[in-house]
Amino acid sequence: MRRNVEKSLAFFIVLLLTFPLYSQKKLGQTGFQFLSVVSDARGGSMADAMTALELGSRGLFFNPAGMSRMWESGKVFDVVVSKNYWIGGIEHNSMSMSFCPFGGRYGVIGLSVLSVDYGEVEGTLVWGNDKGYIDTEVMRPSAFAVGLGYARSLTDKFSVGGQVKYTGQQLGRSIVPVMGGWEVKKNLAYAVAFDFGTLYRTGWRSLVFGMSVRNFSNEIKYEEEGFQLPLTFRIGISMDLLDLVYEEHGSSGLVVSIDAVHPRSYPEQLNIGMEYRMFGMLYLRCGYYTNSDEKDMVYGIGINVYGVGIDYAYTPYGVFDNVQRFSVTFSF
Repeated sequence: MRRNVEKSLAFFIVLLLTFPLYSQKKLGQTGFQFLSVVSDARGGSMADAMTALELGSRGLFFNPAGMSRMWESGKVFDVVVSKNYWIGGIEHNSMSMSFCPFGGRYGVIGLSVLSVDYGEVEGTLVWGNDKGYIDTEVMRPSAFAVGLGYARSLTDKFSVGGQVKYTGQQLGRSIVPVMGGWEVKKNLAYAVAFDFGTLYRTGWRSLVFGMSVRNFSNEIKYEEEGFQLPLTFRIGISMDLLDLVYEEHGSSGLVVSIDAVHPRSYPEQLNIGMEYRMFGMLYLRCGYYTNSDEKDMVYGIGINVYGVGIDYAYTPYGVFDNVQRFSVTFSF
């Protein structure tokens, strides 16, 4: 057993080290980019390196298999509500909920909701006046995604999970010239997408491997222009490093999580996250994004008492506004 774990770990380390060699220049190849933005504060403060962690309902936004073992903590319901003050005044709001009946014997059911408010945009129309345009109306572009997920532990080591979600985006109305007059276009697009993933507990200390595929979908169109959703492949590894030092470390822990990310629309990345737990209730977090132009280090803090948790994440974002995320968790 130990030899198999060592082989798996060696393979994963080699994969992580060679991962940047396969990066390609990939820009502007997808739409619905709001599906790639993390609203959850815990994930945001660990550089989104969450693929190999057991997360409860928030796993629906990272790896659906991550909610498969919530029964081990004696929880039946888990709810996470998050708000993300994104760049450019854009706001992302999300909610995830999971239900674990009958002690997890029949798996865990989850629901996720995401909404995006892009703020107000002044509509214009090309015109033959001195300015070259006229104002039309104030628009409020928006986007959403609603998902239904399921996860189950197939053995004491291996878990699977998946989610189907209906997602859409409306970018406001536009007026375009047509033969003999004008036509109003509503600029709406909708799609059905799928997420799925796995978790594997190696049995050696707390070492876990994870894999996820997110936003798998057919091509969609605005009018005549087609595009893909932001399909992303991730493999991850996580471990509580205090397991290497102490047999028992009580309410303390030092979890390190690493994700290798292969997205469709931008170069490959390694995301590294760390979470230090003190007194079983206070969490200090940080993370690092590699191969990213405007962000690298991220930070966060959290507290969880009697199943109620509050998390905060802070992301310096280069030339853009700093990003702040807040999450509230209820588990019982």
